[in-house]
Amino acid sequence: MVTSTLRAAALTGVLVASALTLTACGSAASVNKSSAGSSDSVKASTATSAADFGGMDALVAAAKKEGQLNLITLPRDWANYGKLMDEFTAKYGIKISDENPEGSSQDEINAITTRKNQDRAPDAVDVGGAFAIQGQQQGLFASYKVANFAEIPSGRAATDGTWYNDYGGYISIGCNAGKVKECPKSFADLLKPEYKGMVALNGDPTQANAAFSAVYAAALANGGSLDNIQPGIDFFGKLKKSGNFNPVQSKQSTVESGETPISIDWEYLNSGYASEFKTKGINWQVNIPTDGLYAGYYNQAINKWAPHPAAARLWEEFLFSADGQNGFLGGYARPVLFDALKSAGTLDSTAAASLATVSGTAPIPSQDQITKAKAAVASGWSKALAG
Repeated sequence: MVTSTLRAAALTGVLVASALTLTACGSAASVNKSSAGSSDSVKASTATSAADFGGMDALVAAAKKEGQLNLITLPRDWANYGKLMDEFTAKYGIKISDENPEGSSQDEINAITTRKNQDRAPDAVDVGGAFAIQGQQQGLFASYKVANFAEIPSGRAATDGTWYNDYGGYISIGCNAGKVKECPKSFADLLKPEYKGMVALNGDPTQANAAFSAVYAAALANGGSLDNIQPGIDFFGKLKKSGNFNPVQSKQSTVESGETPISIDWEYLNSGYASEFKTKGINWQVNIPTDGLYAGYYNQAINKWAPHPAAARLWEEFLFSADGQNGFLGGYARPVLFDALKSAGTLDSTAAASLATVSGTAPIPSQDQITKAKAAVASGWSKALAG
């Protein structure tokens, strides 16, 4: 079930993405007493690989001893995370707490900075590109290299292991064909008068990576570039002025209810809706707009002050194993190790066959370009919608 979520290079079987997010909630918590200060915890919090534990068996034992993993802003229907979390718990007997599943990348960063040394702090995060860079620059992430770190394509991980791409996809346009006479296939189509009040984003682009990436795609469709996201901001200003922009955040519940009949979102979310709602009589169609072809990855990172440091590291090992990467693929997302799995003969070929066929290549922004684009959106988004 899938819904709700770096160098310039051509994309073929695998993709790349960047992301942003909302704000986390919850009451104040006590300082972590269960693991903080223990020699085992100190060893786990500084481990940069499974070898530092003495091997995978020792890492598993340490993680099981902690018995808990704190995650945040992971909808169960986003990139198959529900199934992945269930499988991790079933395999290792480690309980998972997933706070604020509808939150954003910014919420994840906020949770790390405001809950330092607290039991309820997130152990690991899944953030968009701009936030991975932000967290790295702020020194929020621990350096850790999973067993197959060397198989992650060049440019898709921090060289020190503080973050790494995990799964990605293309920006797409989803549409309820039961409520829309003719579904849009391009960004240009979205300005047509028949789409009055229909076109929604998955969040606020100043906070959520899915929405930020939609603005980047719109920029490419309207004469912009990876160095110039302003045409994308202007496009949504026009969409708002025309009356076509729908301010409701698009997610599974709004798609199902018909509140957001057109949603610009990641292909794996829109493809998940299409699969999920077939049995409910909802004809959700998915188009990847060639006039704004854009792809990106989300990123894994471990909280430098994770209350369960061994479990956090085991979670990463699980996600980057063949089971974890194929798990993302089962949710219509394109795992970063797609090519490595294919070469090793461990790729889920049935799930791979369900991915949309894409013509052309999608440009991938660099870290500097993402940072610049994020700043432009932060300063120009509210003005564009107000004007």
